[in-house]
Amino acid sequence: MSALLLARALAVGIGAHEVCTHLDLELAAGETLVILGRNGAGKSTLLATLAGLRPPRAGALRLAGQGYAEHGPKAAARLRAWLGQQRGDPFATTVLETALTGRHPHLGRWQWEGPEDLRIARQALADVGLAGLEERAVQTLSGGERQRLAIATLLTQEAPLMLLDEPLTHLDLNHQIAVLELLARRAASGAGIISVLHDPGLAWRYADRVLLIYGDGDTELGPADALLTPERLFRLYGHPLVRVAQNGRVAFIPE
Repeated sequence: MSALLLARALAVGIGAHEVCTHLDLELAAGETLVILGRNGAGKSTLLATLAGLRPPRAGALRLAGQGYAEHGPKAAARLRAWLGQQRGDPFATTVLETALTGRHPHLGRWQWEGPEDLRIARQALADVGLAGLEERAVQTLSGGERQRLAIATLLTQEAPLMLLDEPLTHLDLNHQIAVLELLARRAASGAGIISVLHDPGLAWRYADRVLLIYGDGDTELGPADALLTPERLFRLYGHPLVRVAQNGRVAFIPE
């Protein structure tokens, strides 16, 4: 069976800045990958490229065995869901109406959402703790609630591959863990997940593999436990970190 996502000799950059020059990456169903790097290293640029939203400078990129152009936008959206950092709400919509936009790739040109689409959207809202807010106007939500709504909309899309750029933005600690646990359950059910995070301890806890973006074109990809060392993280962030292990968990504390 083809990988959900396959990159070979991928080169990505913006202007003179090289994000990666020769990245080989294969993501299987049920696998979680976390991208780490300092601000400006190019994490979002790389993730957008992997999502098919911007072209690479070189290399091959395949979604479920085909290029994005071969799939076309609608078919690609049924296979790949994307959560970006920036979003706006130019129209007055409710929470439920917003979540239902995740079902659009599954509908025909003149088709309206049906009972099954409503069930999927309501379940996604419940999964992120927004049950009971279906009729609330989106503009009345807090930043954290709006972020959880964006995640619910992504879940409503029911794509086997999910790419999330800083999904923990605006979330307090309990909702951060709840979202990561929710994504872990989706991965256990067969979804492939790529996320940009900032906390290497959370990456160690939830990722099968990590991709370290050093900001000079150099990258490292491998198992989270093997790559998340104080030496590599010092190079990654430019600040010394101490690795602390307790009760089977690992945290990285600034010196």
